[in-house]
Amino acid sequence: MKIGVVGAGNVGATTAQLISQQELAREVVLLDVAEGIPQGKGLDMAESSPIERFDTQITGTNDPNDLSNCGIVVITAGIARKPGMSRDDLLATNADVVGTVSEHVARVAPNAIVITVTNPLDVMTYVSLKKTGFQPERVVGMAGVLDTARYRYFLAQELDVSVEDITAFVLGGHGDSMVPLPRYTTVAGIPVTELLDQPTVDRIVQRTRDGGAEIVGHLKTGSAYYAPASAVTEMVKSIVRDKKRILPCAAYLTGQYGISDLFVGVPVKLGAQGVEGIIEIGLTPNESTALLASASEVQEAVATLDL
Repeated sequence: MKIGVVGAGNVGATTAQLISQQELAREVVLLDVAEGIPQGKGLDMAESSPIERFDTQITGTNDPNDLSNCGIVVITAGIARKPGMSRDDLLATNADVVGTVSEHVARVAPNAIVITVTNPLDVMTYVSLKKTGFQPERVVGMAGVLDTARYRYFLAQELDVSVEDITAFVLGGHGDSMVPLPRYTTVAGIPVTELLDQPTVDRIVQRTRDGGAEIVGHLKTGSAYYAPASAVTEMVKSIVRDKKRILPCAAYLTGQYGISDLFVGVPVKLGAQGVEGIIEIGLTPNESTALLASASEVQEAVATLDL
């Protein structure tokens, strides 16, 4: 498969490197509007191939036509968060960027699966759906995999256990209203509520919600990219290898969980056709209320755009 990564910034470049190293594609196209940046980074990655032992071809380009016939296109292009900015502060600028990219993808790679990473993520995924005109199962957002990874890491640190033994889900929009679910969180099958008291769980849940802002606060002039790139790569792997992983992703809902015509983070089955199924899990009244409130925030942001 040929895979395109749009945006040669930190997230895009790291994603392209991980996809190449894992040989998930025969060719990775790294596209950016900045002249020389994708070419230079692409060449640098390619020169690591003898050491890392991968044969994926990496092409850096400024020409959207080079996305032709890509099976997957990852959209990371847009401005990143800076201290004091919310994800929604990026809305108007990034909607224009993602909309333009999505139109190019529809023209040159009409059979692609699109994974959006640009913030505010749930809204940008909706923009991509409208601008590509693709079937909803071929447009998906990377949010829940990242948020869940942060949640699992914080829990592992608190419990002093391996991250591999923690299973969890974070639902809802990729923002301050995201919905971590302690009731569905286990450590080697043991409910986390049997290992940690409620105040500790609540503290970790809040740190998860603030996870992106915490990193932005440290970096000052940028935002997270290692974990987001790893999250995208996990999704790409499930699609390319048709693994049918059950992963929390921003998927288009048509009534599931009482939500319609929106992209919201829920568990999905991710395979060669994209989102091959949406998993509806039982929620308590409080959990359902939190998820609907998160979806409402996404809806309000979508409503400000001319789509």
